[in-house]
Amino acid sequence: MVGYEAILIASGPLAKYAPTRVRRSKQTGPKQTGPKQTGLKKTGSKKNATEERMDRVDLKPPAAAVGRLADAYAAAPLLNCLLREVAEPLPGAPGQRPVHRLPGTGRLLRVRAGRRPAAPELFAAGAWHRVGHPELVKLVAEELRRHTGLPGGDLPAEMIDSREAVAALLAARARTTPPDDLYQRSEQSLITGHPYHPAPKARGGGPVASWLPYAPEAYARFPLVLLGVREDQVAEEGDTRALDALGSAPPGYRLLPAHPWQLDLVADTLAPAFADGRLVRLGTTPFDTWPTAAIRTVYEPRADLFLKFSLDVRITNDIRRLWRHDLLRLRRTDSAAGRAFAAMRAPAATGASAGTGASGTTGASTTTGASAATGASPATGMSAAWLADRGHRTASFAYEELAVVVRDGLRDHLLPGAVPLLAAGLAEGFDGSPLAATADPAAWWEAYLAQVVPPALTAFDTHGVVLEAHLQNTLVAVDASGTPVQALFRDAEGVKLLADVPRAAGWERLVYCLIVNHLMEIAGALAERHRGYDPWPAVRRALARHDLPEIPALLGSPTLPGKTNLLLRWTGADGADARYLPLRNPLADR
Repeated sequence: MVGYEAILIASGPLAKYAPTRVRRSKQTGPKQTGPKQTGLKKTGSKKNATEERMDRVDLKPPAAAVGRLADAYAAAPLLNCLLREVAEPLPGAPGQRPVHRLPGTGRLLRVRAGRRPAAPELFAAGAWHRVGHPELVKLVAEELRRHTGLPGGDLPAEMIDSREAVAALLAARARTTPPDDLYQRSEQSLITGHPYHPAPKARGGGPVASWLPYAPEAYARFPLVLLGVREDQVAEEGDTRALDALGSAPPGYRLLPAHPWQLDLVADTLAPAFADGRLVRLGTTPFDTWPTAAIRTVYEPRADLFLKFSLDVRITNDIRRLWRHDLLRLRRTDSAAGRAFAAMRAPAATGASAGTGASGTTGASTTTGASAATGASPATGMSAAWLADRGHRTASFAYEELAVVVRDGLRDHLLPGAVPLLAAGLAEGFDGSPLAATADPAAWWEAYLAQVVPPALTAFDTHGVVLEAHLQNTLVAVDASGTPVQALFRDAEGVKLLADVPRAAGWERLVYCLIVNHLMEIAGALAERHRGYDPWPAVRRALARHDLPEIPALLGSPTLPGKTNLLLRWTGADGADARYLPLRNPLADR
């Protein structure tokens, strides 16, 4: 445990909760689904082990310490958004807490500064007064109503829901043993979640019992529900053969795995198909899967396979459904990304020239010791890999609701002996993180940059592929010493192609995802863990090795694009309609 959690749990109030492993029980027959998010109770339901354990757990904070901890986790990203997007910083004396003016209400707010701002206080009646999370939500809502002239819809409720979800997750984690597998631990470590979103842990407002059994942050494991889809109703594209190995379907039907939470959410929609035989229940998988940080994507370690499902719940900015238009473009974007990474890993510099900066990436080889013998290209020095989205399968009458995307697993892509870790987990922190443990942060960071930066820039400049290289889409594999030796990228849904978007728009998106969302957070975590180390000169050097025409302007610009998630959600804009505001560029003054 790290950060807030380690401090408060180690202090005593949570120590009485002895860790015990909580797992969802395996079922041999058809899964009996739990209550839908409408709150309607299903009779005759058989509870699994996790649900029975939850009945004995107060899903509200069980102690004042958990409540304070949940407040701190929920307040930090909300304050980050407020300070980035709305508040006006005021000059202050060195060493004092920074003070900000809220322009809509004119109020003065001060916080304890840092990557995760804390302890907010308002100035009133000549003194500073602490603000709890409920009061902070009211403050933000009032400020934004005056600032935008808009009511804000459901966002205030989502902020409260996010805090309540954190409290439930903390209670579950206090009673659960973390996974032994370091990769799984990194994927399931995100208690804060998106550090610049006002409600990063909201789960659609449903009861805790409806989502906690499937929450990665609670170290969940669960079997998938197996459905049979009548053959004449199957819709698929690409290579979905791996799905057929998950079970067996009766004659005239094809196998379709389903996420149990999604089945609960769309039960009414699917009821006619179950009634007329277009769909049949075939039980559950005889093995567990576990959810990655993305929640709707699960990993099946036995088959080394990722499966991405629709989930009709708003998580951060979007309802996490696999939309038909996105599914139908996956083959094109995935194929383009796959070709780009194949060229980077090729024995010769196929498709790359020295003019693109590819030849300047050989620093990856000298920094990490990667070589052709371990899978890196001798021409480019890159060992980066793309986890392909091979194809999708669904039912034609519930195309989006039941869609599942088949994604490559890890074993065929990893360098020998390398251990993958989620970049977002490295930023958040988890037990066993090499970022925290390294005795040489400068060498560790140089190795990290050598693995992550060259493939993202080469994909863009040489191959016209704009990776969504943010923290949750990037895995960084480390060797036995904890040194980064490889980067793996995923999620073709977020990939853009320069054939479809202007180069300037693609570059802005890459800068936001790779530098603002990704490298800024890892750099901040590194500097926080290793006091006195400045990570930004190394970032500047890593970027300057590439002669993309945009690099000089990037290194000299006073600002970088920052996404405005608070205003985006408050104004009801579409989640894909990213809006940016200028942030101070830490590269410009190094």
